[in-house]
Amino acid sequence: MPLKAVTLTHVRYGSEDKLGLLFAWASLLPVFISLGGFFTHFIFRRELQAMFFALGLLIAQFFSEFVKKSVKESRPLTCEALEMCDSHGWPSSHSVYMAFFSIYLTLLASRRLTFSTSIGKLFVMVLPWPFAVIVMYSRIYLGYHSLGQVIAGCCLGLILGLVWFLIVNVVLVHTFPILEDLSICRYFYIRDSTHIPDVMRFEYENCRAARKSEEMKKKGS
Repeated sequence: MPLKAVTLTHVRYGSEDKLGLLFAWASLLPVFISLGGFFTHFIFRRELQAMFFALGLLIAQFFSEFVKKSVKESRPLTCEALEMCDSHGWPSSHSVYMAFFSIYLTLLASRRLTFSTSIGKLFVMVLPWPFAVIVMYSRIYLGYHSLGQVIAGCCLGLILGLVWFLIVNVVLVHTFPILEDLSICRYFYIRDSTHIPDVMRFEYENCRAARKSEEMKKKGS
């Protein structure tokens, strides 16, 4: 029986190729975003908006795999050296992930989040796109996908990201107050704060007010 490898972090590059090493690490960015970004965000923030964001990415990846198995387009000929010929290449799942992440974050910053300055808003809207381009190009450079497979993944990710953003922020957002009142959400302090203008300032001022209140109580006692 032939063996298969878990390909989550199985990234190969030329041993003397320093640029290949850089792109190999860059291609792991979806893993860092998922484990480092969303997991950490849940631990410290527990926002419904971010949780539905992550759910959308997960759905997009499952849909991408479904399309791959349906289309069954082979990877480039370099797949032999990469030991990846047993998996399909159209569309590129990395491209789907990064395109979905980028368009959703851009729309979220543009339509739902409030910033103290327009520069800060623009910065967040633009921030994911250079990384998305680097990840997509890395898949071509390293030989895991053809240009067409990457473009297909990018287009699919953009469409899924846009559709999911509309579903969450036009339809599901009205259920957020109901979800916040569920026992499990109250237990884990799961909430939605996108309706609060300038959340950073709101939390900062409330934190300082709580500290001052505590100090007043100690002085009074």
